[in-house]
Amino acid sequence: MYCQFFGFNEKPFTITPNPNFLYLSGIHREAFAHLLYGIDSHAGFIALTGEVGTGKTTVLRTLLSQLNTEKYRSALIFNPCVSAEQLLANICREFGCESSGPHGFGNLDDLNRYLLEQNAAGRTVVLVIDEAQNLTPDVMEQVRLISNLETEQDKLIQIILAGQPELNDVLNRHDLRQLSQRITVRCRLTPMKLNDTQDYISHRLKVSGSRIPGLFTRGAVKKIYRFSRGIPRLINVVCDQALVLAWTRESLTVTSSIATQVIAEAQAGSSEGRRILGRILYWLFAGK
Repeated sequence: MYCQFFGFNEKPFTITPNPNFLYLSGIHREAFAHLLYGIDSHAGFIALTGEVGTGKTTVLRTLLSQLNTEKYRSALIFNPCVSAEQLLANICREFGCESSGPHGFGNLDDLNRYLLEQNAAGRTVVLVIDEAQNLTPDVMEQVRLISNLETEQDKLIQIILAGQPELNDVLNRHDLRQLSQRITVRCRLTPMKLNDTQDYISHRLKVSGSRIPGLFTRGAVKKIYRFSRGIPRLINVVCDQALVLAWTRESLTVTSSIATQVIAEAQAGSSEGRRILGRILYWLFAGK
């Protein structure tokens, strides 16, 4: 659509977690460092929380991509709305140690055997459960039981629970206090600051192939920042709409006035405003 007009190789502000556009702000790098520290120190349990759209999935996928397969074995569970038995079966399936017994009986034994084999080979096993705020208490208890798989000297599996701030409410339940007490590393993703927002936009434009200096003016960035509150997903949605409007005006610059109009339409009660706002809300809550 507007890619040819601006000279982009691809759209710079899609909301899918494209690794080509990876940008880790200072906040994201700090969270990444906490996660890596927890894994390498064999903390056992690690918790990562953050509001919708702050980049949890991006940090997790970056982390997993950085783990050397010679030293680590990892699995990502991103559909935790299952029973305790189904979760255990999914974990075994992801690690390739699915039970051959009827109805998945023996899954825990098979997983324990697999973890012991990896430990003997000097590998660290990492399990990431995304959207963990959706885990029911009985499933959380199953996760705790998995964490009990250990040797006399070490935890056999490192478990990262990632989710929205509601995850803290789940972990604070009295009946889950044993699990909560085992979480030794906690990190929280917060929205980006203004300077990070500027760098984030510039980075995505550069990766897309843009050669237009100052495509987004400083004033436009400030307005986008105030509207998005530094949440990457909202930044992407507003920037994409701003580029569409600039293209229709045949403007090679996204000015403060263009940003103002896009934001105003998103907040207005007009049919167009409702359409844009509906898209923002859909993109915001449909993803991880």
